Amino acid sequence: MADSPSLGDFEQLILLALVRLGDEAYGVSIHNEIVRRARRDVTVAAVYKTLERLELKGFAVSTVGEPTAERGGRRKKHFRIQPSGRRALAQALGSLRRMTDGLPVDLDAVADRGDA
Repeated sequence: MADSPSLGDFEQLILLALVRLGDEAYGVSIHNEIVRRARRDVTVAAVYKTLERLELKGFAVSTVGEPTAERGGRRKKHFRIQPSGRRALAQALGSLRRMTDGLPVDLDAVADRGDA
């Protein structure tokens, strides 16, 4: 059984983006990473709402950076994955790997054909 709260698939994508982006993880960069890599059409608002939920769960933490001229003096809110978020992500990815291990079907080919 799971020791920590489960993660939804979008929460998993957000946490993966935090891992990939490291110190460069803020709302827009996270959004762009998900659009580019996961090919998901998501809004920046959905990203921020999910980041807020991940913070409430203790899986991510945010810090506010210094104002920058390029942003008209506004500050960026940066996000970082917490150890509990890494554990939850590892558990979710492990479950997915175990479920797909040994499947006789090439799922990419099935998805490309549109089969159910």
